[in-house]
Amino acid sequence: MAREFRTVGVVGLGTMGAGIVEVFARNGLQVIAAEVDAEAVERGRAHLASSTARAIKRGKLTQEGADELLARITTTTSLADLADADLVVEAVPESLDLKSGVLGELDKVCRPDVILASNTSSLSVTELSVHTGRPGKVVGMHFFNPAPVQRLVELVRTVVTEQDVIDDLKEFAATLDKVPVVIGDRAGFIANALLFGYLNHAARMYESRYATREDLDAAMRYGCGYPMGPLALLDLIGLDTSYEILDTMYKQSRNQMHAPAPVLKQMITAGLLGRKSGRGFYTYAKPHSQEVVPDALTPSGTVPADAAVREVARVGVVGTGTMASGIVEVFAKSGFDVVVRGRSQSKIDAALGGIRKSLEKGVVRGKLTEQERDETLARITGTTRLEDLADVDLVVEAIAEELEVKRAVFAALDEICKPGAILATTTSSLPVVECAAATSRPQDVVGLHFFNPAPIMKLVEVVSTITTAPDVAATALAICERLGKVPVSCGDRAGFIVNALLFPYLNDAVKMLEAHYATADDIDAAMKTGCALPMGPFELLDVVGLDVSLAIERSLYLEFRLSGFAPAPLLEHLVTAGRLGRKTGHGFRDYAAR
Repeated sequence: MAREFRTVGVVGLGTMGAGIVEVFARNGLQVIAAEVDAEAVERGRAHLASSTARAIKRGKLTQEGADELLARITTTTSLADLADADLVVEAVPESLDLKSGVLGELDKVCRPDVILASNTSSLSVTELSVHTGRPGKVVGMHFFNPAPVQRLVELVRTVVTEQDVIDDLKEFAATLDKVPVVIGDRAGFIANALLFGYLNHAARMYESRYATREDLDAAMRYGCGYPMGPLALLDLIGLDTSYEILDTMYKQSRNQMHAPAPVLKQMITAGLLGRKSGRGFYTYAKPHSQEVVPDALTPSGTVPADAAVREVARVGVVGTGTMASGIVEVFAKSGFDVVVRGRSQSKIDAALGGIRKSLEKGVVRGKLTEQERDETLARITGTTRLEDLADVDLVVEAIAEELEVKRAVFAALDEICKPGAILATTTSSLPVVECAAATSRPQDVVGLHFFNPAPIMKLVEVVSTITTAPDVAATALAICERLGKVPVSCGDRAGFIVNALLFPYLNDAVKMLEAHYATADDIDAAMKTGCALPMGPFELLDVVGLDVSLAIERSLYLEFRLSGFAPAPLLEHLVTAGRLGRKTGHGFRDYAAR
């Protein structure tokens, strides 16, 4: 028979502890909240009053409901007053000695059957449990901040945690309208282990001046639909907190991906802790403010003020696939005359038919008038002859991801196109410089990596090689702005920004599954619920295609030679077995036949 939890104890009334108290009290439980002294109790009560007031303002709580909620909370400065609790959650600061001491004291005052839970986000629950006489009844119960809003709860079992303890807590968490995921005891658990490797990699990119802070953040927001960019998120979490979590993870895993980026330590030493100090990667209006204010690193605009920009009126697109057709539509809708070159008339007709269908949808949805549709179609010309691109100002190559085929196209374009024409590739994984090297005008070659579907996705990665002329890069940025896109600048290395940050994270998730640390469902739930990501890693891998994902991960590993980038064997095996994701009906999950 499952345990009943009627009275719950919480030790610690900081931001996190007060949030956990509110969660319990909102759900009709009697709560005994303990703090170290009367002053700390008052600060905790202020947290609770402020949070409930915000809930009333947003219509989430009535004044009567808030009064009843607060009446269910008893505060104390003595742990002995928690003797009647059925469950106690400690939420004191992240110190092993402090948490161990609290749990040791609770072990003395609580009944032998009472579960003791730690809200630690990075410490070993096993190490904490051995400071009690009931290690089988000690678990991690990791809430996310702000606890009243965030639905994820990570339930961390140790090798000695009793199964009924986990079962009862999982059932209990669900009654709190939380999404519980059960995991083993290792640094970072699910969400932090996957999130902080990604954040650390972004900090390293910034540190190496590969891309600006604005471009790194915009790339992940517009390219992946993330609610915040990685550097803005580090500022929100706090650079000191982030460093401690990474350092703890690295000490356990010895994974280079978790070794804190040196720039974090330097910024912490300089007092740049993020929002809470008023400065981190960005500068804020004041400490604890979310308002970003301009500073010395803030760019004046997308295109450098002193940059020369070439005139572009006529555009060529090589290719007739989904990506090429989307790019043709984007340019034509923005007023450019477009020549699309395909290998056969049937392929051109199919591409033009697809574009017409897409524009029709725009008319039906009220995004486009019939006149705009007709004018857009009138700007597009199809041809099977590469020679018909002789007078265009810009060519975008959007054919299959095969280097030799791309190099052959660029060599031909080099002979055909007029002097000063910009030659661009929309490759997502191949070196742009290889395309440039196939021409006699490497200064005119640039990467324009559109995201699929091109008419909808706002991001374009503008990739400069070591030979790309500054006015070519500036022109590419200016064109993207004319297209209504969000361009980000980066150098020519594997993965550019988005794939280089996204795919190591996806690979880490596969390794986590491979180690039987958590299920695919729990890992997906943790990242969607705990980190507000639009898709879980396994959902996303199945959509992208496991073969495509493997190819990108292999290119990243070959470029950077970091062991953390080596593709997970499980991914290799699934691809070998033909389980490629949704397109084959089988990937990490099985899909119903259409």
